[in-house]
Amino acid sequence: MKKVYRVEIADIKDNIFYYPSELGPLENINNIWYGHRSCSASVKKNPSGSQTAIISKALAESLAFKESNLPMHLFIYQDSIHIGPLVGIFTSGITPFLHKPVGERSGFFSKLLSLNKTTGCIPFIFSEHQINWDSSTIRGYIYRNNQWDVRDFPFPNVVYDRLPNRKTENRAGPKEVKRKFQEECAIPWYNPGFFNKWDIHERLTDDINAIPYLPETYPFQSLSAIETLLSQYRQVYIKPIHGSLGLGIHQIIYDKNENIYYCRYKDDQKLNKLTRFPSLETMFNHIFKHKKLQNMIIQQGISLIKTNKRPIDFRVHTNKDQNGRWQVTAIAAKIAGEGSVTTHVKSGGAIRTVDELFEDKDIAFHVQEQLSSAALTLSESIERTMDGVIAEIGFDLGIDKHGHVWMFEANSKPGRSIFSHPKLKEFEILTRKLCLEYAVFLAEQSIVSSGGIHE
Repeated sequence: MKKVYRVEIADIKDNIFYYPSELGPLENINNIWYGHRSCSASVKKNPSGSQTAIISKALAESLAFKESNLPMHLFIYQDSIHIGPLVGIFTSGITPFLHKPVGERSGFFSKLLSLNKTTGCIPFIFSEHQINWDSSTIRGYIYRNNQWDVRDFPFPNVVYDRLPNRKTENRAGPKEVKRKFQEECAIPWYNPGFFNKWDIHERLTDDINAIPYLPETYPFQSLSAIETLLSQYRQVYIKPIHGSLGLGIHQIIYDKNENIYYCRYKDDQKLNKLTRFPSLETMFNHIFKHKKLQNMIIQQGISLIKTNKRPIDFRVHTNKDQNGRWQVTAIAAKIAGEGSVTTHVKSGGAIRTVDELFEDKDIAFHVQEQLSSAALTLSESIERTMDGVIAEIGFDLGIDKHGHVWMFEANSKPGRSIFSHPKLKEFEILTRKLCLEYAVFLAEQSIVSSGGIHE
């Protein structure tokens, strides 16, 4: 973790900034930056010899700096000191009600914003409606002392994309905000977009390191393609390209002895169903008649390891850390509910730690090593092949009866249901913490993109 310093506001009239004594002597520094706003100032070493930075009240007002005695980074570059950094967290659905400004997502955001002291940055949330383009300010929401507040901020050093769904992401407003920040303001924007299952698969098939983890997958084109996969694997999954939370997934099983086809799925009433049909044509006429098959993929079925006859897959979270490197931050086993086509909790699934799943510690360690290695390889591959700055991924991985690891899905904004398990709480905190620590790394990289820096 890079060193941070407490920054205090003092009742001094002129634009003065006293830097921590261990940073000096600093020559030719005459500008202080807060986010994308700067002011010229008289910059001097703290006369008391303290490792606290002191900003005059006049300078703080000019910068719209209102923090008090919080630990922050001080990035020194050319003739400037950058304090912060400011991290804007972009979302939608912000309301004027301060007890829950982001509705049911307020709890998640309050936990994220509460990490400002441990990460040394100033995070705030905002939507397109909180931006004043004329003054280059944002009316941002913060969470301090267990309550929400609103403040005016300069434009941030970086933006963390936390839009809630694809529908919002595809609206003209959010698209224009992203374009302006990136192209006109040169502000880094990380974790953009929701992954498209087929797009991810196609990109990964170009990477020799990722190929071993990929089940055979095709866009839906005809029943004959399903027949071909069934003849080879006896089971096939049909998934929406843009799906999430396991919605719209169907498992097709072929019983060669009876020459019968089975379809396992969740119906419109959210009930788990297993229905048999004499042919694929009959099945598709009954179940898929009103579905947009052009938006579906078909995927090789895998005979997963099981517990109590229930299939198991694994959610593995990866995050970029404070050094810009991928790190596995959480692994959880997900056990399918009875009769469910997926392992999701809302479909009756159960969450276990890997240690709970395997009594043999050596086996548990080996499984975690396998999953971690796969997730890191896939994270690096996705980063190389995708546009934009990706900082977190949630993988759904499976292990077959032969011990081979398979990737079923990769999610750019992974759900957090696994963290309801008591033994995974600490990892939930780690995933949030790294999301902001990576923002610090990204801000520093942005500041120094054209030269050197020390901190």
